[in-house]
Amino acid sequence: MSAIFRTLCLWVGSLFLLLGLPSLAFSESPLVIVATYEGVINPVAAEYLHAAIAFAEEERAELLVFQLDTPGGLDTSMRTMIKDIISSQIPIVVYVFPSGGRAASAGVFITLAAHVAAMAPGTNIGAAHPVAMGGGKMDKVMKEKVENDAVAYIRSLAERRGRNAEWAEDAVLKSVSATGTQAKELGLIDFVVADLPELLQRLDGQEVRMGANTITLHTQNAMVKEFPMGWRLEALKAISDPNIAYALMTIGMIGLIAEMYNPGAILPGIVGAISLILAFYSLQSLPVNYAGVLLLLLGIVLLILEVTVTSFGLLAIGGVISMILGSLLLMNDEFPYYQISWSVILPVVAMAAGFTFLVVRLGVKALRARTVTGSEGMVGLVGLAKTNLAPDGKIFVHGEIWDAVSVEPVQAGNPIEVTKIDGLKLYVKPAPTHQEDH
Repeated sequence: MSAIFRTLCLWVGSLFLLLGLPSLAFSESPLVIVATYEGVINPVAAEYLHAAIAFAEEERAELLVFQLDTPGGLDTSMRTMIKDIISSQIPIVVYVFPSGGRAASAGVFITLAAHVAAMAPGTNIGAAHPVAMGGGKMDKVMKEKVENDAVAYIRSLAERRGRNAEWAEDAVLKSVSATGTQAKELGLIDFVVADLPELLQRLDGQEVRMGANTITLHTQNAMVKEFPMGWRLEALKAISDPNIAYALMTIGMIGLIAEMYNPGAILPGIVGAISLILAFYSLQSLPVNYAGVLLLLLGIVLLILEVTVTSFGLLAIGGVISMILGSLLLMNDEFPYYQISWSVILPVVAMAAGFTFLVVRLGVKALRARTVTGSEGMVGLVGLAKTNLAPDGKIFVHGEIWDAVSVEPVQAGNPIEVTKIDGLKLYVKPAPTHQEDH
């Protein structure tokens, strides 16, 4: 019996071993998570990287590859991303990709902070000089403070990863830039590779410092898993585009104006309020020149005045010019990548001028229209004299018989026109005989 039991246990054990081999082989295959971000460094970028790191850690990935192409962005979002990179439990590889991409301004800091930095051929890195985001110029003292802070920060990141701290300092103070090949020669990055498969091949066997420990990367035959940006972040990223923000702000202002001139319309007010809130969210991550915002507002005010004030078109011309100038100045000219396209400016200005003109004209027309309800609405109505008016008598108007006083004698049956109302008494005058009250 014992021999039979041992044989049975052996067979069962062998069966479980055979069933477990595929999963064992699968678990030995390293997992690499890839997150791709192209655009401005803003709260959306920071949230996306944070989520990607959390996902990679949860999946027990070998490493996270963060493919980056950015002209720069917000200092606060950049520092949030760097904190997440430094505190990550797995290695983070920042790969400036694709060819033609760049890691400028805030992108330089993020690339230097990575455990491993790589660039594709035809990319560049640099120009990390800090710039005021509010459209104004920093005074000398503030400029020195901001520069010194940025220099200290970028040097600490470069020294932490054993990279060229002197060049990093020049990127801040002198806005120097380098190609991928130059960055490799300068000791700024670890690899220049054409694509992701080549990057994983070069990473295999590399040693990476993680806190107090050094680990060896195993990326041979790695399973690659993309971490896409969710629809919510995609939507927030889309409205952070300066062209979209500009359109939203214009639509918001027009909507609120339409609601003011047509109280109770509701829809223009709702659309305007939502558009403005979305525009404000977007503008917080863009280098806005507030002189441009004021010129946009002035342009719409001038268009409104053109409808209510006789200026023979001068106010309308001034409004359109003000809106175009405001559009050009809206984004700080020290950020060329954030400028609004002419293909967006001209249609939006034309739409704003036409819509504002139409809405305000309709509103003013409604305000100036003759009252058609109540006692005031009876002035101008035509009726018939029920009795002789000399000058008092009875008239039939608006389906009722009224006491009336006529400025001239009127024979019964002749038409009259209401000129004034005093309480329940109407003042009338003879009306042309061809007019009848139906």
